[in-house]
Amino acid sequence: MLTIPDYRLRLPGPTMVPERIRQATALPILNHRGAEFKAMLAECQKRLKSVFGTAHDVLIFAGSGTAMMEASLANILSPGEKVLVVVAGQFGDRFVSIAKALGAQIDTVDVEWGHTLDSTRVAERLRQNSYRAVVMVHNESSTGVTYDIAAVGKVLEGASTLLVVDSVSGLAGAEMKMDEWGADIVVSASQKSLMCPPGIGLAAISPKAWKVMERDGRVPSFFADFRRAKASLDKGETPFTPPVTLVYGLLEALRMIDEEGLDNVIERHRRLGAALRAGAQALGLELYNQPGTASNTVTAMKVPQGLDGGTIVQHLRERYRTVIAGARAARQTGKVIRIGTMGMVSEADIIMDLRHLEATLRDLGQPVAAGAGVRAALDALSVQH
Repeated sequence: MLTIPDYRLRLPGPTMVPERIRQATALPILNHRGAEFKAMLAECQKRLKSVFGTAHDVLIFAGSGTAMMEASLANILSPGEKVLVVVAGQFGDRFVSIAKALGAQIDTVDVEWGHTLDSTRVAERLRQNSYRAVVMVHNESSTGVTYDIAAVGKVLEGASTLLVVDSVSGLAGAEMKMDEWGADIVVSASQKSLMCPPGIGLAAISPKAWKVMERDGRVPSFFADFRRAKASLDKGETPFTPPVTLVYGLLEALRMIDEEGLDNVIERHRRLGAALRAGAQALGLELYNQPGTASNTVTAMKVPQGLDGGTIVQHLRERYRTVIAGARAARQTGKVIRIGTMGMVSEADIIMDLRHLEATLRDLGQPVAAGAGVRAALDALSVQH
């Protein structure tokens, strides 16, 4: 049996899986076409709607977040159609690559990484061109920034253009009100704030988007065809064999979220993210994001002059058994470290993160005031209570 002692998984996903969810994923396999599994899917569906902030169906797939990003475009695009992609980080870049692979014409709104999006820039592009969709990332985990979906939804109100959103690293850790904000497709995955192992992809779809998908001439898709998935869901099933044990875990995670209360879950993520940022700054680390843009679920920090981000990540793992992330894109290599505050994270986790980060910086020759990060985090947490 593989055991990794004293291993602290503090990535911006995948995240630590709570024991309760691990136990759920170890239950015996059920018939994925049987009455018991249908009941589980129905309960997942009901609870997922609350997390997405939608009255509409949420489709469940075996797959990653990137699989769902691709599916979101493949299901609405005809070859040669034009999309407008907001690029503010590595996952905006990924949406561009996906759209290119699907044969779309692509325009971009390029946002300086770590900065906010001015929605009037999207409005200006819509006055100049007709787009099948505006495509954007809700929570950009490469930069630690959350973007205002509602502002872009307001721009698209009454337009035929769809709003497609990647909330892989945002859902269940940051507020999501899909219907109220005017989003048409929101995709996510299991391994971040939903606290589950990787392997489940999710897609919530508006009636406006369904009308587009009902037309002929779309980009070919078989496994990820949302229409096929919806037809199966209407019968209480998935079109192909689902990751049965992962669905068990997802259902348990959704029950845990409901027990804590979704608003409380999101507030916990906000508090802990704020505490980690306060502690990091007290250690002399500059945040990657502009003030007022900070993500609840991932904190990105600039590496001090003379140090390398990869060295910090390696030292934390080897000496302190704390596994964080470095840069997510080539332009950030060696310049950024990132810590997740998503899923089943506690105040104690944040304090331990800062203790280990302080010790690592000191080990690597960086002058750091003893206990500064922990004190700043505790002060932030006491003010927020």
